[in-house]
Order: sequence, then structure tokens, then C-alpha cells
Amino acid sequence: MKFEAIINDVTTEVDLDSESSFVKAGEFSGTFEFTKDNGRFFLRLGTKLHKIDNVHYDGSEIEFSIDGSWHKVSVRDEQEILLDKLGFKTGAAAAEGTLKAPMPGKILDILVKVGDEVTKDQPLVILEAMKMENELKSPVDGVIASIDAEAGQSLEKNTPILEIDTVG
Repeated sequence: MKFEAIINDVTTEVDLDSESSFVKAGEFSGTFEFTKDNGRFFLRLGTKLHKIDNVHYDGSEIEFSIDGSWHKVSVRDEQEILLDKLGFKTGAAAAEGTLKAPMPGKILDILVKVGDEVTKDQPLVILEAMKMENELKSPVDGVIASIDAEAGQSLEKNTPILEIDTVG
């Protein structure tokens, strides 16, 4: 399985095969073993054993100490990587408050107006793309601040449609 790990704004591709216990991460490639004993995690990479403690995660954000050194890592799996390449936003990236066209298409309907309060995952816009109707949903709770497109308008990928002032 392929992943991307982002540490201090540096992206590392990780290819993990759990059946053969083989991993390739950046410059490292070799065998791995991951175990848990009495609440503590152990990671063996090749012949080196690492102790992992204080693991906290929130979605794809993981904080932990390894061999006494603190790390914060953002991890994306194959699906998240593919969605990003297609222009769809996931997780925290979607929470920026701007709704953009995830692909080229034509706006069939805008379901809100400026000043409307919206909740996360509420349908806001119907976009026709690839002969399908797609509901574009609110990435956050907030208030519609501006609408930059109109029904019937054709859009390119990443064209801003509307702005949401976040609440909270």
C-alpha cells in the first residue's frame, strides 16, 4: 500500500507491503516489524529497534515520540493522494472556507445565497461534470460571504464558486 508522510513540510513516499514485511520510505528500503507490548509500540527497521510512545492522532495527523524524540506527521493514503490529484479536497484541506470546482463542469444550481448559514456537508451547489450531477458540499460550518459564480456558468477545475466565513 502506498502512503505519503509529510514531516516538517517534506513529503516522503512510503510503499508498505504488510504480507512480505517490506517497506520503502524515502532512501530506506528493507524489512519491518511493528509490535505492541504493554501499551508501548516497537518498530524494527532492518536490524534497528525503535520505541514509540505517546501516540496521539487526529484524523491523518499523528503525534508521537520515537526513541525519545517528538514528531508530528501528516499521513495520506492512496485514496487521499488520488482525490488530491483529481482536484478534490479532503480533511483539513477542505476546511479553508473556499468552495472551488473540483473538476471542469457547468453549474446547474446554487442552493444558497449570501448571508445564509450553512453546516458542514450541507449541499451548496449542483455541478454537472462528465454527464453526472455532483453535489458540492460545505467543507465547514459558516456563513456564505460571497458567491463568485452563477447557474449556467461553465467552470474550469479549481475555479472559486463561493466563500464561506467559518464559524467557531
